Amino acid sequence: MKLPENKWLRAAIPALLLHCSIGTVYCWGTFSKEIGTWIGQTDGIEWAFSLAIFFLGMSAAFLGDVVEKNIHRSSLIATICFTVGMVGTGFAIMIKSFPLILLFYGCIMGIGLGTGYLSPVKTLMLWFKDKKGLATGLAVAGFGAAKAIATPIMQNLLDAFDGNPAPMFFIMGGVYCVMMFVGHLMLKKPADWVEAHEEGGGIKEFFQTLGKNFKTSFGNKTFIGIWLMFYINITCGLALISQEKSIFITIGLTTGTAAALGVVTAIANAGGRLGFSAWADFFKDRNTIYKIIFILSIILTGATVLTSGIESGIVVLCIALLIMVNAGYGGGFSNVPTLLSDHFGMKSISAVHGMCLSAWAMAGLTGNQLATFIVNHVGEFEKKVLDDGTEKLINPTGYQTVLYVTLGLYIVACIISFVMIPKRKDKPAE
Repeated sequence: MKLPENKWLRAAIPALLLHCSIGTVYCWGTFSKEIGTWIGQTDGIEWAFSLAIFFLGMSAAFLGDVVEKNIHRSSLIATICFTVGMVGTGFAIMIKSFPLILLFYGCIMGIGLGTGYLSPVKTLMLWFKDKKGLATGLAVAGFGAAKAIATPIMQNLLDAFDGNPAPMFFIMGGVYCVMMFVGHLMLKKPADWVEAHEEGGGIKEFFQTLGKNFKTSFGNKTFIGIWLMFYINITCGLALISQEKSIFITIGLTTGTAAALGVVTAIANAGGRLGFSAWADFFKDRNTIYKIIFILSIILTGATVLTSGIESGIVVLCIALLIMVNAGYGGGFSNVPTLLSDHFGMKSISAVHGMCLSAWAMAGLTGNQLATFIVNHVGEFEKKVLDDGTEKLINPTGYQTVLYVTLGLYIVACIISFVMIPKRKDKPAE
């Protein structure tokens, strides 16, 4: 049966199927401790997640031209790699192999993440020409909402199998394989769109094109500006989001309240992806959205710093800050492809967007680690008895210092958005 040629069946729904699957990479915190306990190794286990984000960004950069030339090939690669990564991680847990977890969850699944993230973006913008921000925001919101949807399911599976994560990976891997394969079959560019390049090409041409894309992108001041502010926004987001639960507990909230607020911030993350990108459709210059995100982040971070919010326990201010950080983090992702299309056109947007996602790869290696390093080396840890009777080590001074660093980075990103990125021309690039 042939599907009707419309933007919902050929772009929006398949994009959500793909992004709601691969977005579960952010469920890492749900089962990371169980993986470490099950294989008998807790040290360094977080590198599996860092590698997944790194390979996401780098595979997007390297395979952007593959996505550009053949959307079905790239979405199939994403489906295969993500499924193999999930199932392989379950197998690695069964045999208690840490190197194989790094390989399957970090490397192979990361490649599936990168190609799967890129595949529907250009297709969405081609179908939703007048509402490109809304379209990309819809898909990228699916990436953000995936955590809120999958977390309780994964937790129930962990409980059902007595904390053994392996069966969970087998079951979820099968579910996501079906979702992504259906999305792969449904995804299709508009019939009236003519590509500006040939589909073929061998290894030599692949690397020649890659080198050309790298030179074109990083040889452009505007692209460098977008890359830098994208990188800084992700780094700040990861630095604060990774310490979110500890910050909530530090300011005196119960573990139950902290968990509930975790759902709120996850919704803010997904809402920021859709809301900020849809809002950008009303601006002549989409960079205005980044200026708004950075200014609001600076105001809230600065207010928290000036009032010693974390150390003094100003609850409302800290909650507002983390909601804004999550919303701005999500909004930064959804606005990048449309901002790039305004400056570089639609003909090679997948390749340019892929190059820009290398910023995500770099931030994946620096954001969490930056915050962890600061918390571990600045200030002193204190024991806090939680409402469930357990003890947790907290470092108020360390978390406060993380705020000082992120405030400085947000200011730098704001300056870049005003100085390095020119206003869009009256007619968008073709």
